Amino acid sequence: MPRADGRDTDQLREVTIDVDAQRNPVGSALVAFGSTRVLCAANAEEGAPPWRAGRGWVTAEYAMLPGATDTRARRERNGPGGRSKEIERLVGRSLRAVVDLDALGELTLTVDCDVLDADGGTRTAAITGGWVALARALRAVGNEDALTGQVAAVSVGVIDGEARLDLPYEEDVRAEVDMNVVATADGGIVEVQGTAEGVPFSRGMLDELVDLALAGCREMFAVQRAAVER
Repeated sequence: MPRADGRDTDQLREVTIDVDAQRNPVGSALVAFGSTRVLCAANAEEGAPPWRAGRGWVTAEYAMLPGATDTRARRERNGPGGRSKEIERLVGRSLRAVVDLDALGELTLTVDCDVLDADGGTRTAAITGGWVALARALRAVGNEDALTGQVAAVSVGVIDGEARLDLPYEEDVRAEVDMNVVATADGGIVEVQGTAEGVPFSRGMLDELVDLALAGCREMFAVQRAAVER
C-alpha cells in the first residue's frame, strides 16, 4: 500500500542538518527528518561529576517545546517527565558509545535536544543531530580525538503488515510494530527498542526491521559527515 507521503517502504524522509544553528554553544545543529525538527546544542564545562574523578562525561537533555505538536503541550517546569527522561538517557547512552571518556580529561559535555516540530522520530533525530553538535563541540575545544566514531538512529515499523523505514506520526500511531534502532558507522548496534502493539512479531520480521534501519543509518552517516565538515 502506498505511503501517504509517496515514499517507498525503504526510503528515508528528507534528512537535513544545518550547523551553527545557535551562536553561544560550542557546537550546534538543527536536524530535520521531514517535518520533525530538533535543535541540538552542545556545551562544554570544566569538571566532571564526583563519581567520574579523572574522567570526562557526556550527557544529554531533551524537551519538546509547547508548539511542537498540533495542540500545545505544557512545559515540564518541575523537571523532565517520564518520557523525556527516558529519551535523554537514550541520547546520552548513544553519544557515549562513540566517545573515549578517558581522553576527555575532567570535561563534561551536555547536549541539549529541543524539539521544535514533532512529526514522529524525535528521539532518533535528537541522536543523529546530537552527534553532529557533539563532534563540532569537541573540535572547537581541541579534543576531537576523543570522538571514536559516528552514531545515528532511525525508526522502523510494521504498517498494514509491511516493514517501513522512518515513520512519521501518521504511521507511528497505528504501527503494529514500533522500533527504534541506534547504530554506529562501523556496523555496531547501540540499542534496539522494539514493541509489538498487538500480535507478537517473528524473528524474521525483527531481522528485516533491523536490516532496514541499518541501511537507513548508513545514509544518515554521509549527511552527518558532510555537516561536521562545514
